[in-house]
Amino acid sequence: MKKLIDICDIQYGYAFDSAYFTENSCYPPLARIRDVKRGYSETYYSGGYSEEYILASGDLLVGMDGEFNIARWKCDGALLNQRVCRLLAKKGTNEEYLRFAMMKVLKEIERRTAFVTVKHLSAKELNKLQLVVPDLSTQNKVAEILSRLEKIIGLRRQELKRLDDLIKARFVEMFGDPILNPKGWEMVAVGDIVTDVRYGTSKPAVEGGKYPYLRMNNLTSDGHLDLKDLKYIDISDDEIEKCVVRKGDVLFNRTNSIELVGKTAVFDLPEDMVIAGYIIRVRLNEKLLPEIFSQYMNLEAIKSILRGMAKGAVNQANINAQELQSIKVYIPSMELQNQFVEMKEQVDKSKVKVQKALDETQKLFDSLMQQYFG
Repeated sequence: MKKLIDICDIQYGYAFDSAYFTENSCYPPLARIRDVKRGYSETYYSGGYSEEYILASGDLLVGMDGEFNIARWKCDGALLNQRVCRLLAKKGTNEEYLRFAMMKVLKEIERRTAFVTVKHLSAKELNKLQLVVPDLSTQNKVAEILSRLEKIIGLRRQELKRLDDLIKARFVEMFGDPILNPKGWEMVAVGDIVTDVRYGTSKPAVEGGKYPYLRMNNLTSDGHLDLKDLKYIDISDDEIEKCVVRKGDVLFNRTNSIELVGKTAVFDLPEDMVIAGYIIRVRLNEKLLPEIFSQYMNLEAIKSILRGMAKGAVNQANINAQELQSIKVYIPSMELQNQFVEMKEQVDKSKVKVQKALDETQKLFDSLMQQYFG
């Protein structure tokens, strides 16, 4: 075990004056906490600065607030902002090994502080961090294995995204732009094609509850269900019909950040579940298939309408059931709707295979991380 400061130099960021923050890309980008994970910034700095804070592509950065992240920076010339630090490996330390070791340590810190609303990592804590550091030859071998697996994971995720993009492109090709409606489909309000629209329950999740409990984080921004963090709830028999979701129902996330409000997904699982109050359950009549409606609602043009419609409170935006039902949607021929669903089912089969391969590789990666770093 060695202290972090013994195997690398740590450079802490500077508190650049926010009065000079700009969206003008003529100035150097500013590496802020929120930018560490993605490796680039859309905030720029028009004030003066010292050259010691200039970053290079490939620099290893740590975000010290919120969700602790460590990642490679992706461009030259950015500036190192406060609450972000740069790690520079000393002689005898493989910097990729350092990245993986820090990844494991930061996850452990997050696990220990799971119930802290806003997490902070101080310079004092960072300096005291201890890592498993074998000889350089072993470091090189570990870094090579983990890097190879990480690359495969990245390729699998890209493959899934390409398959999703294929579905989206095929949807617009078959049905046309939702605003221009070049194919001249009948346009109706959502309220004209629903048989039932209901909010979920406001009751809290409980340990050992009878029903799986879907919350807004269980809906992804691209229209899928994510059941990794699934809670459970108890609902009385006389209340269950008000908030239960069944196969074929459409779920609409009515309250979230302005970027995420309006997430829509088809519930396509055989097991009944219960939805939380931030979700609206929509049941459609025979004119529009659930898969078509969900895909339509997740088009960027419709998301833009939803963002404009959302009433923003502090950090929250809301679209109520009446507003949802006022949105215009086109009604393509049922023959074409069925063709799209059949195409999507075929693509989804490919996605299942890719997802399985991704899950297996991720499981191996996680196992080796535990083996190497404890």
